[in-house]
Amino acid sequence: MKAKLVKYIPTVLIAFIFVQSLFFKFSGSYETQYIFSTLGAWSGFIWFAHYGAYLIGTFELIASILLFTRWHGLGALLSMGIMTGAIFFHLFTPLGTKMPEYDAMGNVVGNDGGELFILACLVWLSSGFLAIRDTLSVDGILNKMQHRNKRVL
Repeated sequence: MKAKLVKYIPTVLIAFIFVQSLFFKFSGSYETQYIFSTLGAWSGFIWFAHYGAYLIGTFELIASILLFTRWHGLGALLSMGIMTGAIFFHLFTPLGTKMPEYDAMGNVVGNDGGELFILACLVWLSSGFLAIRDTLSVDGILNKMQHRNKRVL
């Protein structure tokens, strides 16, 4: 029972954070518009400002679903990849670690104090834990893929 809790607590945490963020990504909230327009302008990929939230949200939804299947190791790797990008963009672009908060009219009323960045780091750590755990597990999909590749080489 304890081993299952060790697996499911980070799994539920990741899925909860991803799924609750889908509303923002798929509804075009002010926060989402700020994040993806900033990244689109910085990168020069203007399409990312318009479609990036849908793309990232779709991958977060896929990762959340995979985390509750026998391919949970792949879901953990996908989650970790998504959050590696998020952490990179928070640290090394004009985005920064503190996101503006908006009222219902779209006026900036403060910042989140780095909460979004902290959540990204928490998801990254949880995903890494799950990926390592799956790699070390005899029944883990990542372990099986690793051993299958060794046989081919």
